[in-house]
Amino acid sequence: MKNQKPKVQIQIVTWNSLKFLPDCLSSIFSQTYKNFNVLVIDNASNDGTIDFLLKNYPEVKIFRNNKNLGFATAHNQGIKLLKDNQEIEYILVINPDIILEPDFLKRLLSKMEEDKKIGAISGKIFKIYTVEPELNEKIKTKIIDSTGLKISRSRKVFDRAEGELDKGEYDKEEEVFGLSAACVLYRLSALKDVKIDDEYFDSDFFAYKEDFDLSYRLRWRGWKLFYFPKAIAYHFRQVSGGKNKIFEIIRRRKERSYFVKYLSYRNHLFTLIKNESFLNFLKDFFWIFFYELGKFFYLLLFEQKTLLALIEVFKKFPKMLKKRRVIMKNRKISSKEMRKWFI
Repeated sequence: MKNQKPKVQIQIVTWNSLKFLPDCLSSIFSQTYKNFNVLVIDNASNDGTIDFLLKNYPEVKIFRNNKNLGFATAHNQGIKLLKDNQEIEYILVINPDIILEPDFLKRLLSKMEEDKKIGAISGKIFKIYTVEPELNEKIKTKIIDSTGLKISRSRKVFDRAEGELDKGEYDKEEEVFGLSAACVLYRLSALKDVKIDDEYFDSDFFAYKEDFDLSYRLRWRGWKLFYFPKAIAYHFRQVSGGKNKIFEIIRRRKERSYFVKYLSYRNHLFTLIKNESFLNFLKDFFWIFFYELGKFFYLLLFEQKTLLALIEVFKKFPKMLKKRRVIMKNRKISSKEMRKWFI
């Protein structure tokens, strides 16, 4: 690494996240790498989050919103607050329900400093769960939460290896299509390179799939997205799971709120409108068409309300096309180069 250590802004967006914050912040301030500041952007929490921060972590900067503006807008606010700050080189975007191993940040930064073409990087993220609502007894597992985002020819995107027991198959340092924004270190210059107007994450997404969209845009601009397995973190998510088990997928959909399913469906379509090249769409038309058709009929039979998202997709179609024109005009790689990620 350079003689002068690069500075990192660690950003956490909170919305009634108090039960997770003590463990998350403790793991942040236990990092062996110390050249960072922490910013919490709070989306109008009413669970005592702000009081907890003021009392226990006076060194944490707080930006308060009067209402819940969502994940994307809140993180954009955090990045914009830097303005012309020349010190910050990296942004660690982290959910409040993440716990980091002490050397997590040091390991990621070492790799980022080694390869200036890496625009974003994350580590091996395991699931952690609790048997009590108060999180008094936390159980760290070897069940994988994410080793990066994977994309199929149908454009289905999922966390690579989620739900699998770690047996060492994912111990290789490598590029991946994308990274889950639950815990990812971005190079600030890469975020600035792909921003549209004044947005880094797409604020129209509110929440969910914004990492899919951002990964796509970074790829179009030729940035590497890297998985570094020696950096370990833990994420409070359901332990059970498996991307290929249809009944498990259905069960987990039933556990999601209507709002989450609405946003996920809508934002997936937004991402395709913005980022799908005509050539790749034509080559994979049948995979995409039948995947979307199957999803449509499932929603028609079991989740009719989720289909209301299509109304918003049509309303915002011109706006997404405008963003698409910027992305396609500025892309640095060919459709063929992008296509290698569709498996």
